[in-house]
Formats: sequence, C-alpha cells, structure tokens
Amino acid sequence: MTDRFVLSVLVNNQFGVLARIAGLFARRGYNIDALTVAETENPAFSRMTVVVGGDDYVLEQIVKQLMKQVDVRSVERLTQKDAIFRELLLVKVESAPETRQDILALVGLFDARVTDWSEHALTIELTDQPDIITALIDRLRVHPILEICRTGLTAIPRGDAAGVPPVSGA
Repeated sequence: MTDRFVLSVLVNNQFGVLARIAGLFARRGYNIDALTVAETENPAFSRMTVVVGGDDYVLEQIVKQLMKQVDVRSVERLTQKDAIFRELLLVKVESAPETRQDILALVGLFDARVTDWSEHALTIELTDQPDIITALIDRLRVHPILEICRTGLTAIPRGDAAGVPPVSGA
C-alpha cells in the first residue's frame, strides 16, 4: 500500500542544494508529489517541504539518504495531527455577466478572494488545506476553468518549538 508522507527538510541555504536533493530522489527512483522551498527566518537555512509516496520502508530509506547529505541539517516527518498544512491556489475562471454572481458566491463560501477581474474572467486566490483547495476547484468546474496554478504543500509543526538551529557565533 502506498501512502503519502510529508517531510520537512532543513537544509543549508546554498547554491545547488535543491538540485542535489531533487537529484537524490531521482537517482533512487522516488517520485516527488510536491516540493516547496524557501528561506527560513534564519537566512543561513532553507526549509523544504517534500510530499512523497511510498510505504514505511521507502520513507525510512528516504530519510536515511537525506541525512547522509552534507547540506541537510534535519528531517522531520509531519502529520496533520502535529503540523499545519497549507497550499496556495490561483485559478482563472471564465466569467460571463450571467455567471459572475455564482462564481462570487463560491468565492465567499470558501473565504477566497478575487485577485484579478477582467471583462471575461476572474482570477481567484485561496490559501487553505489541500482538500479545501481541491473542493473549490471541483465546485468551480461547472464554469470553464482557463488556468490553474497550485503551489504544492507547505507545512510547519504546531506548538512552540522552533525547527531552525542557531548559526554558530550568532
């Protein structure tokens, strides 16, 4: 049985780290379902949120391979119980005058917002859990969807603990 795992990988914020980590997944034959990367509050580090499919053995192998990388500082498996998961959606929907009110009602229902309004289209933005993002897309499908952009999952552990170690000498 294949599950989806969410890994929070703290890496040194240096040129080529993303390519090396992605290459590790490719060489081992592991498919990355989603990947987001950004600098943390400490500019010396970046956090990668990686969503990958597999079983417990695959997860164990991925973590072992990641921890062998010089630029990897920590790897943590996150679950919905112990972390906050979010994704950003931008969706452009064809919007004729007679359908615009229906679309705006959905925007309000999902607590989304219109970020661009033209004569024949609306661009809608929503940041939420992936299942809510998917639900909005499904509800919008009664209207012609012109374009969809999803960021992929990003996550942060719940609670008080910070995941970024201090830089030496800071």
